[in-house]
Amino acid sequence: MIDLIGLFSLRRRSIAVRLAVSAFLSSSAILLIAAWILTTLYRENTERSFDSRLLVFANNLATDLVSPNDPESRTFSLGDPRFDLPLSGWYWQVGKPDAKPRDVRTSRSLVGVPLPAATDSDGKAGIGQIRQGYGKGQDGRLLRIMERDVDLGEEGRYTVRVAGPADEIVNDVDRFRNSLTITFGLLGLSLAITTLLQIRFGLAPLKKMRAALGAVRRGEADRITGTYPRDIAPLTGEVNLLIETNREILERARTQVGNLAHALKTPLSIIVNEVGASDAPEELTHKIREQAAVMRDQVNYHLDRARAAALAGTLGTSTEVEPALAGLVRTFGKIYRDKDIAYDVHVPPGLRFRGERQDFEEMVGNLVDNASKWAHGRVAIRAEAVDKDDYPHLVVAIEDDGPGLPPEARQAVLGRGRRLDESKPGSGLGLSIVADLAALYRGRFTLEEGALGGLRAVLEVPGDLPVGTATH
Repeated sequence: MIDLIGLFSLRRRSIAVRLAVSAFLSSSAILLIAAWILTTLYRENTERSFDSRLLVFANNLATDLVSPNDPESRTFSLGDPRFDLPLSGWYWQVGKPDAKPRDVRTSRSLVGVPLPAATDSDGKAGIGQIRQGYGKGQDGRLLRIMERDVDLGEEGRYTVRVAGPADEIVNDVDRFRNSLTITFGLLGLSLAITTLLQIRFGLAPLKKMRAALGAVRRGEADRITGTYPRDIAPLTGEVNLLIETNREILERARTQVGNLAHALKTPLSIIVNEVGASDAPEELTHKIREQAAVMRDQVNYHLDRARAAALAGTLGTSTEVEPALAGLVRTFGKIYRDKDIAYDVHVPPGLRFRGERQDFEEMVGNLVDNASKWAHGRVAIRAEAVDKDDYPHLVVAIEDDGPGLPPEARQAVLGRGRRLDESKPGSGLGLSIVADLAALYRGRFTLEEGALGGLRAVLEVPGDLPVGTATH
């Protein structure tokens, strides 16, 4: 039964792995089939060679049998001492097919026990003058047997039967198989090394292209550069065109966002100024100014989200995490100096966020601010890069030693403007802003129970490490 799970996982492997596995399977199948064919041919050739030797002995016995001597005085001699050694595996016998054992002439090596008849491979006795097959001797040894019929006219028909040990055939074939295994093993190893070198050489342009795309993603280049084979050169051109088109679309989006901001802020400012200069009642003036301020805040909020949404997909925009976090820690250390909070920061050098610095500082700043408000005296900040879906992600975890939140309240606190404690300063938008920005960057934001006893906020967004740094 086909392993569908294994087949599906192979489809998700890299091209190099797919090529290596397919080359291994095809080469192994070819070598195994070739080894089986060569071994079969060699066995047949060895059997024919062994049968030729037995046939020579059988013909010598037949020659002695047809000599004009008296049947009782005929002598049979093959000149080979192996036929004289008891149970040597080399035997002969001459006699009529229906003769009794005492009327059958045998070699001394046979020790008086008749040889079994030769049978063909299908197990049926052959019909004709020459037949060969396998049988077992009296000691259980496998024998290769050959026999032929000799018609002496009035004396009747005689059967000449010669046998030799089949061990010689088996051992010869085993030696050939061992030699073939070593030879094909070395050949397979050579093919594997050659295939790996070919794959490495053939996929080198793709590796180069991947490095170039990584440089664009990290902001180190604005397009794919370099010379590529004509097979993938059109692909690099299309990707460069896509990058340029994406950049133009985002630039237009920025322009539209700016135009919208000016188009809305200017009428609001005019409305506020006109109300202040009019003779309208104080209560009405205050109400209009209050609502205008709310409208201005909402416009700023949604314009910031629109700007972040446009920039979230920008290729080449990245922010180094370590200096951004260091600046935030210094700022909030001064804001909450009265609480004397100890900030424990762990950030690998060179870790980057794939996005605008302003967005990163707004997300992490809200989390550090929230942790500092509730902490008794310690805030831990840890950032790392992880591989998720074969793509690097930045994970920032911020936790405090404050009172924390029960599980049922963690989801509620993410609601826009929802505050669980009115005694703490702020509008309550901080965590919802973090969640919105994380979603814009196709990331996620969760609240968990921290190891320090308080709340642990985990922010996961697109990230990167410098080239040559491993992720986990």
